[in-house]
Amino acid sequence: MRFEGLNVAEFFSNIKDTLSKVTNAISGNSDREPPKAAKGNKLNSPESEAEFSTRTRDERAEYVVSEDAAPLEESEYLDSEYLESEYSDSEYLEPEYARYPIVKRDWEGLKRLIAWLEIEPQVTSLQTKGKELLQPGLSLGGTKSPQKSDRSKLPEKRASQNTELQKHTELQEISAPQEISAPQEISTPQENRAPQENTKKRISRRPRFWISLGVVSIGGGALIYGLWILYALDKGLPDVNDLSAFNRDGTLTIKAADNTILLQSGPATRDKLKLKEIPEQLVKAFIAIEDRRFYKHRGVDYQGIVRSIVSNLIERDVVQGGSTITQQLARVVFLNQERSIRRKVREALLAQKIERELSKDQVLERYLNLVYLGSDAYGVADAAWVFFSKTVDKLTLAEMATLAGLPPAPSEYSPLVNPDIAKKRRNLVLQQMQEAKVITEAEAKQAMAQPIAVKPSAPKRFKVVAPYFASYIRKELPRYVSQDALEAGGLTVETTVDLKWQKIAEQVVKNAIEVDGSRQGFEQAALVSMDTKTGEVKALVGGGNFKESQFNRATQALRQPGSTFKGLVYAAAMAAGFSPYDGYEDEPIIIDGYQPNNYGKKFSGWRSMSDALTRSVNVVAVKVLMDVGFEPAIKLAHDMGIKSKLSPIYSLALGSSEVNLLELTNAYGTLASQGNFIEAHGIKRVINQRGDVIYQANFKPKRVLDKDSAAITTWMLEGVVQDGTGGPAALNDRAVAGKTGTSENVRDLWFIGYIPQVVTGVWLGNDDNYPTWGTSGTAAYNWRDFMSQAVKGMPVEKFPKLPELEGRKGSIKAKPVEPKRIIRGMIVNEDGAIVPYNPNPEPKYYPPQEPAYQEPAYQEPAYQEPAYQEPAYEEPAYQEPGY
Repeated sequence: MRFEGLNVAEFFSNIKDTLSKVTNAISGNSDREPPKAAKGNKLNSPESEAEFSTRTRDERAEYVVSEDAAPLEESEYLDSEYLESEYSDSEYLEPEYARYPIVKRDWEGLKRLIAWLEIEPQVTSLQTKGKELLQPGLSLGGTKSPQKSDRSKLPEKRASQNTELQKHTELQEISAPQEISAPQEISTPQENRAPQENTKKRISRRPRFWISLGVVSIGGGALIYGLWILYALDKGLPDVNDLSAFNRDGTLTIKAADNTILLQSGPATRDKLKLKEIPEQLVKAFIAIEDRRFYKHRGVDYQGIVRSIVSNLIERDVVQGGSTITQQLARVVFLNQERSIRRKVREALLAQKIERELSKDQVLERYLNLVYLGSDAYGVADAAWVFFSKTVDKLTLAEMATLAGLPPAPSEYSPLVNPDIAKKRRNLVLQQMQEAKVITEAEAKQAMAQPIAVKPSAPKRFKVVAPYFASYIRKELPRYVSQDALEAGGLTVETTVDLKWQKIAEQVVKNAIEVDGSRQGFEQAALVSMDTKTGEVKALVGGGNFKESQFNRATQALRQPGSTFKGLVYAAAMAAGFSPYDGYEDEPIIIDGYQPNNYGKKFSGWRSMSDALTRSVNVVAVKVLMDVGFEPAIKLAHDMGIKSKLSPIYSLALGSSEVNLLELTNAYGTLASQGNFIEAHGIKRVINQRGDVIYQANFKPKRVLDKDSAAITTWMLEGVVQDGTGGPAALNDRAVAGKTGTSENVRDLWFIGYIPQVVTGVWLGNDDNYPTWGTSGTAAYNWRDFMSQAVKGMPVEKFPKLPELEGRKGSIKAKPVEPKRIIRGMIVNEDGAIVPYNPNPEPKYYPPQEPAYQEPAYQEPAYQEPAYQEPAYEEPAYQEPGY
């Protein structure tokens, strides 16, 4: 692991060497047999007085001892007998001891280190304990030293050890300035000088040496602990590759199948650019004001930090920031605005990691696309549009400088909020660009002379593409993503919608409402189209105008499906082993008080199941449901895709239980996929703000209806389009299967149809359930209008052939309904009375009634001033005068 400018492995190796030297120094200073210098070795040979004096002065010049050493205490002197016994060789004692190298250390720096670490009380306590420990080894002044021992010769091995100490020791020795300024006193050998004086000096240094050693140990431990924290922080840093898929908290982006953005909500970058698409001058404007040394540092610019502090102090304003562009990017993507040392350290480490793994151009591109520039504008492209209604390539130099000045305080420097302040900031950016030689002085002056001219626009994509589909996706999202992920935001949702199909669907719905609706009395329409093999929703329109009504009639409106539900009832009959040629009598019948009626209240006698479905005969559908049973029919309908509650009543066969368009279309899709159910869905994948895939669609087909039963049902539904009520849905180039439906009082008009690859459903009606005066054929016609355009160019696939019917067994078990009472040949009249059915009823005669006389209400005529008319001038007739 390597931090900026620091190799941790090398650091610990250095610490090991230093501790080894400390150990050697301690053992050397306490050794009672100091070695003699090895002869003939230049590094270990004794220094001359002049050499030692020169070296001492140099060391003193570099490491100044800031305060005098304390005078020696009487108790610090050793007993003379001890000195005589230990150091009998006066020739060795003075020159060799005096020439021990002084450990280099700045005492002022050490004091500052102690204060910074806040360990002064611990150091004082350690110093006191050190003196107490050393006290028993000292004797009071005046005592006699022990007798000298004969140590004229020292072992060569010990001499070698102490010469190593002389070469490598770097420990601190706190000694008085007088000792350094007078080298002649310690560099000149004096054989007749008593060893007691030098020994006293040596022992007097011992407490301070141990204190220094303690401080160094504590400081080293603190440094090691700090490095361990840095290591832990580095290990916990996120993957910087997440930058490519980053979205801010609280944002939601919904994309079409071709990655076109349908919706963006929250603080999202709506228009991302490649670096090569951003003008060079705009890029350099940001670098000049935000991070002039961008191409010279490796994530953290220490020189830039100092420069920004000085500049801000001189200007008494924040004119430069200390954070680099890379640090700002790290803060935007991975951190928050918390003011703490931990956050700053993580920011610096992240910036360095980003610089190691991404190129400078990649860093710039991500920064310029993510930086917040105010007024809901994220990135330079959004800001150019919001402030100037331009794309970035149309910006002037002055406008570029205006944008580059925004990052430190987007609201304060906004040209929409504070134009005067924005102008000053812009001019500062231009000045920085000139100093960085990005522009010339003439260009700077010309741009500074321009006024702040803004032309604001709303951020792009506030208008949602495919709004009904997008609203469906937003409501589906909680099914697949946790609440915590939704609250955190920053999600990108990849969907299944085909924008080409979606636009066709929207136009078909619009035309249906405006053209057919005005003539047939309906004000709304909805359309859903799905891929039968995958369950992917390719188009979904829930109304005519999302701005006027956000109610999604494709997914939220529960309506009676009418005869379209018959397709599911007949599928259950085929699964129970019935034959499409089985016959049922279409007759007037009352079952447990319920009377099914056909359109026009006509009955046609015996019909096969296939023919009854083609002609949409209600009585036969009810009888089929009775023979199959409520439970098997409802279970199969749910397995095929119906999620709404289905009531076990006779009218279920005629679509009395309410469903929505999407689930009914999904159920017919199961027939199109030969009995395999795949849940309708619009979400392919969900990615969080770190680029992690937190949901991946993985819908598998589930066999809910055997192939033969699905094929027979499809064959019967083909007949509905070829010869029955679904004729307007027929396509010229391929077969279509489907079923029309009309609810009670013609409130809802339906057609659900499919080809092997695609299933589509259409609904027409009114939100208030007001009856229409149209037919289900209108829904079939609009179905054809959509499908003829959507599947144009799609390969033609054929439906499965009708399987062998003889001896075929069912895949489900029928549970016939046993009614309590059946009345045949009777009907319930308008008064509620049960009367015999009359196939040719006489029209009721209502005798004319003279309307009752009503006195007309008298109304006073309003007075009207007659218009003045000037009389026309008339020439008087000539009269002959009488005579």
